[in-house]
Amino acid sequence: MIKKKVLNQEDKKTWEEYIKNPSDIYDKDQNILNNTKRRERYRFDLHGFTLEEANNKVKEIIEHCVKNKFRELLLITGKGLHSKNDKDAYISKDLGKLKHSVPEFIKTNSEINKLIVSIADADKKDGGEGAIIIKLKNL
Repeated sequence: MIKKKVLNQEDKKTWEEYIKNPSDIYDKDQNILNNTKRRERYRFDLHGFTLEEANNKVKEIIEHCVKNKFRELLLITGKGLHSKNDKDAYISKDLGKLKHSVPEFIKTNSEINKLIVSIADADKKDGGEGAIIIKLKNL
């Protein structure tokens, strides 16, 4: 490669115009990790939590996700297949499961309910009946 020793006037003028407004160069100082962009999904597994622990954790997670701009939250609740509820006649076999009680907790807690757009069962690929998707408001 042979270097030009002297720039002609046309090249010099083109270069000077370009450096005044270099539109195709990324300015890393101007766009430092744009915090306004929302992240897609936060995932959390509630296996092993008691009902009270799960409700407290869900509240904490929802607040964290809204603060950190997540679009949705995937909560793995399980189907309750390994639950010991069937051994106690005084515990509901259906309503004691996190799968049912966590969405109910969210709906009845006005503080976190205002942060939620919707709650639905997850798609099969995301856990199906053993998981729920919570869509979060963009605040």
